[in-house]
Amino acid sequence: MAFAPVNDNLSYWQKQNQPLFSDLSWNIPERKTGHISIVGGNSQNLTTVIQISEFLGHNFPFESIKTFLPDDVRNKLPPISSLNFCPSTSSGSFDKSPTLNSAFEEATLLIGDLSKNAVTAIAINEAITRSSESKILFITRDAVDLLTPEIANILIRPRTFIMASVLQLQKICRTIYYPKMILLSQPLIPIIETLHKFSLTYPTTIITFHEGSIIVATQGKVTSTHLADTSYSPITLWSGQLAANIFAMNFYNPEHSLEASTTAILYKK
Repeated sequence: MAFAPVNDNLSYWQKQNQPLFSDLSWNIPERKTGHISIVGGNSQNLTTVIQISEFLGHNFPFESIKTFLPDDVRNKLPPISSLNFCPSTSSGSFDKSPTLNSAFEEATLLIGDLSKNAVTAIAINEAITRSSESKILFITRDAVDLLTPEIANILIRPRTFIMASVLQLQKICRTIYYPKMILLSQPLIPIIETLHKFSLTYPTTIITFHEGSIIVATQGKVTSTHLADTSYSPITLWSGQLAANIFAMNFYNPEHSLEASTTAILYKK
């Protein structure tokens, strides 16, 4: 694969302290529309996937939200029609199944808490491979770590979003032998430059956090938003709520991934 050159004048970088693309907020329909899947959890941890499912249901007008969990947690939850249980591994995480594959037939938020499990990694990778590239795939939290060994195939998939820490991005770059490294010790501008180049090379949209700024990079363009200008903290940033906002905003603005992702950072219902 050819690697894109870096544009040294940084003209591709916009800084957001007030909404840069405020018109996109009006693109959220008033009537319920669209079908999405949320995948996550294991027998030891299912809180985040339930919370994010409820958050999306309360804040965005989706026609249906299906939540996919491993079968081992079935007895821990009341019978709710939107919950779908997939066959589990012996450790209580996802195994291969038609049910898991069906989750990725719709726009999918892979919210994490999947546990470090090779069988689960294979199952989810196979489900992604079967999925339609026209559907959004959003990967965040420990789902990034789980899928990093096979991330090369995911990075070339259109309509893919990865919200990852700088350390997770560093591992991704090492896995794919990317020629420019992302390091936690780097200042902000070298990170911006590398993500500019990375997002010209791969169609995936990257969201990360570094030196007090939330960064979005896609198609060679980059935005940054100071965390202090948002409602998030360094901890709540990774709770799944920001990922859910970005996922939803992109669902309703499918041709504007930079604008939608950047708008979602400051979006409030």
